[in-house]
Order: sequence, then structure tokens, then C-alpha cells
Amino acid sequence: MSSIPAKAIERIKKSLKHFQPIVKSAKARDINESDTVVVITDMLESVFGYDKYTEITSEYAIRGTFCDLAVKLDGELAFLLEVKAIGIELKDQHIKQAVDYAANQGIEWVGLTNGAEWRIYKVTFGKPIGFETVLHFNILDISHKKNEDIEMLALLAKEGWKKAKIEEHHSLQQYLNRFTIGALLLTEPVAKVLRRELRRISTDIKITEDEISSMIETEVLKREIVEGEKADQAKKLITKAAKKALRKTKAKQKSSNILELEKEKKAKSEEDSLKVSNL
Repeated sequence: MSSIPAKAIERIKKSLKHFQPIVKSAKARDINESDTVVVITDMLESVFGYDKYTEITSEYAIRGTFCDLAVKLDGELAFLLEVKAIGIELKDQHIKQAVDYAANQGIEWVGLTNGAEWRIYKVTFGKPIGFETVLHFNILDISHKKNEDIEMLALLAKEGWKKAKIEEHHSLQQYLNRFTIGALLLTEPVAKVLRRELRRISTDIKITEDEISSMIETEVLKREIVEGEKADQAKKLITKAAKKALRKTKAKQKSSNILELEKEKKAKSEEDSLKVSNL
């Protein structure tokens, strides 16, 4: 992650190494939620680089209730963090309250943690309000020696957040997943390529592109890849991208046609001028 300052990367590595035994000890002692909040606040400052006094707010008030922690950057809320005691196993229902908090504030990002396990979600402002997991890691399972682990933590760090690295990561997740790849395998261009390659194997193979797509859907891909909400989202994403590409192609062709017409008009005008001068 070259865009994250080397100084920040070193801070994350050093602080991770320092906090792992602290979190491990806290888990062994089964500390309560209030003490867990203290540990997490220290981690937000030391590991992730947020200023404890100006950028981290505890018991953030939202419409008569409170969120455990809120992180601000340049005076604006960046994300909310719901905290559970370190001994509590995190579950989906724990994040629903934080999502409601975020929806009330128009905030796109919420987090859920018990100090060891961390989950970062993006809120989707539809009907109903939803959320999807963007980051999920356990502090005790990652290593300060692995670049991929440090890069993951840098997404949540102040330096990464300011550069919207978590947004980039989320966008990449939307495209590079099994549902998108599955949906792509069912598109017409892929079927054309496969039909051509099958014909190379043997000219006796008689199969249509529709038959190839049907075979992929029913015999190659798992049902969960081609059915369900995520599969539908992937298909919509690909359809949208295809339409966008088609519009660009048409616009480019239109622009090319206009240029050709202008050239023809110019050539005709020059030809007419030449005829007049020869009279």
C-alpha cells in the first residue's frame, strides 16, 4: 500500500505487536464492556492513529440513545463503533443497533468489535436499510510480519481513511467475488469464446451458445453462485457495466461520424472554392 506513509505502516506494525498480548490477557480475564471500550480506544489511537482527545468520542448521543464510540475526521463523523465485552461472541443482531445509529446520521460506515474480533460494515441506504461486511479480522490471528495483514489494518487507519482506501477496497470486493465471476461466465461473450474453443477441439462438436450457458449454470456452477440476492446484484452490476460500455461505444461512433461529416464538408467547401477561383 504505497500511498500509506511508511511512518504509519511502521506504527501499525509496532502497535499491533504491543497490543496483541494486551488483548489476549483481557480475553483471558474476561473483562467487562466498559474496560473493553478503554482497550479499544487505546488501540484506535496507537494502532490506527486517531487522536484520543479530538477524534474519538465515547457514548456518542444519537436521538436519545448512545453509540459506544464515534470517530471524527476534520469535524465530520467518519464511522461509528459498537463495542461488546471481549468475552461476547459477535452476532448480526449486535450490529443492527449501530446500523440504525448510522442511518439516523447519514453515516455509511459502522464497526462492531469486542476488542479481538473486528467487523467493519458499509450501510446501504435502501428500503429497508441494509449493511454488508467489508472488513472482518481478529487481532489475535494476524501478524505484524505479513504485509497483507498490515495493509488490511491500514484501511481502517486514519491515513487510509483519509485517502478513502476502504472505499477502494469495497469497490474491488464488488467486482472480484465469486458471484460476479459466476455472472460473467453466463454472458454471451464468454459463451462465444467457449464455443469457438470447443470447435477447435473437434469440428464435430455441435453446440449453441445458449446450450453452453445453460450447461455452465446447471452443471458447472454451484446453485448459490447463480441464485439469490448476491447473484442478482452481480448480474445487475454486469448489465449496468455493459450498458455503460455500449453508450460509450455509441458516443464514440457518433463523434467519429460527426468528424467524418465535418471533413467531408470541409473538403466540399475547398472543392467549391477551387471551382470558383478557376472561373
